[in-house]
Amino acid sequence: MPFPASQIPRTLSHARLAPFALVVCLAAIGGCSRKAEVATPSPVRSPVESKPPLKFRDHNLVFVSFDALQAAHVGSLGYPRNVTPTIDRLAAQGYSFTNAYSVASWTVPASMTWFTGVYPSEHRMTNKFAVYSPSEQKFANLKDLAPNLVTLADILKRNGYVTGGFTGNAGVSGGFGYDQGFDTYFFEPQRFGGFDESIPPAVKWLRQNKDRKFFLFLHGYDCHGQNAPRTGFDYRFVDPKYDKRYSGSEVEQETLREEGLEKGRLKLRDADIRFWNAIYDEKIQRADAKFDQFMAEFQALGLMEKTIFVVTSDHGTEFGEHGRFDHGFTLYDEQIHVPLVIHVPGKTQSSRITDRVSSIDVMPTILDLLDVKTPADAKRQLRGASLAPALNGEAVRRNVFLETDYRLFTFKRSIITPDGWKLIYTLENKSRELYHLNDDPHEQKNLADIESRRADELQAALFDYFKSIGHNLESRKWEVGYNPVYDFRTKKPQ
Repeated sequence: MPFPASQIPRTLSHARLAPFALVVCLAAIGGCSRKAEVATPSPVRSPVESKPPLKFRDHNLVFVSFDALQAAHVGSLGYPRNVTPTIDRLAAQGYSFTNAYSVASWTVPASMTWFTGVYPSEHRMTNKFAVYSPSEQKFANLKDLAPNLVTLADILKRNGYVTGGFTGNAGVSGGFGYDQGFDTYFFEPQRFGGFDESIPPAVKWLRQNKDRKFFLFLHGYDCHGQNAPRTGFDYRFVDPKYDKRYSGSEVEQETLREEGLEKGRLKLRDADIRFWNAIYDEKIQRADAKFDQFMAEFQALGLMEKTIFVVTSDHGTEFGEHGRFDHGFTLYDEQIHVPLVIHVPGKTQSSRITDRVSSIDVMPTILDLLDVKTPADAKRQLRGASLAPALNGEAVRRNVFLETDYRLFTFKRSIITPDGWKLIYTLENKSRELYHLNDDPHEQKNLADIESRRADELQAALFDYFKSIGHNLESRKWEVGYNPVYDFRTKKPQ
């Protein structure tokens, strides 16, 4: 399926010129001369060859979330199994960020960052319940927790956009405040709905608004553990010799998640891990096929040359990479490394951007590309920076910050440097893990003790950054508690 192109902009080069950054010299073990580059929060950029800025004033925006899509399972990012042909086709005619990270490892906090441009600690949508105790249960809601925040939909609506969101509910339910700024916001209560539910009303809405300037948010839980095909699995990627210990059901997946949380590690056979990855790939391929149908409908409306597409995921998910299932409870790459593809009118060739970037940058990037008038309060609110210069060939040399307070089961913060050093700090027990992603992409060798001075430097940078945005990580005790997420089936801590 080709994606039509207009005459502008011309295909861009992928040149990189390094900006000035703060380089911290750390002692190395065994005579190694590698130095970790710890970027300043707002690095000074060096001049690059002058190019016209990418501006698409009065264009439409389609923002697509494949919920729980791990970057490692995307073809354009190197996955050998052909499960994402539509995403890959869009990436082949767009900008693909190969090292994009979500600020959090599960839906509620991660997705709200897209629409507010602040970290979960700031928008405070960190769990399903704002209060959960025997005497009181109060759902989290953006208006209650962070009433002064302006959303992406708010800003675009003020700039003359008609706004529509069509989702699978659950973690992006309108009841959490995700509907703020949307003229229409579709979600089905009590569902982990997929594109089967969200695409038909989205297409109907597009037909009604195709002659207006619009912002469409499209979301589906098709890849998620709590979603299964309506007609059942066909097991297209499962080894025929598999003994069917598991069937791939939502209940099985949930049971494995809770068992992993309770015991710390699951005892699964390699065959079972392969089975669950095969089930996951079937879900992804089915979701991609539905997205292909959506793209066909969209093209038939003649809107491609006036529309920017952003395709991404709120987080990944784990299938035993570190001994557990699902997501939210760690900040390892399988849970936070996500695809990010941006397609703009006139772009006909692929540009791969390998610099490490964050989902905190998505909102300022969209506002920059659309060239909309952004209120002063919203500008002050944004923690990230536009990636539009990166689309024009400029290097990105910023630290990436991550966090999760998943169900009050754990409290973790993380920093990833531009040169691939990653520290994960667990607040409740003050433990830390240090990995060098360039040498150890699967995070199997914790270097925190071996490279203790490097870990100290990264910990200081991590704590200083959160303190700079009003969250002193040392000002409180981090006590593990209980905050359920899937109705009342989750177990209370022992």
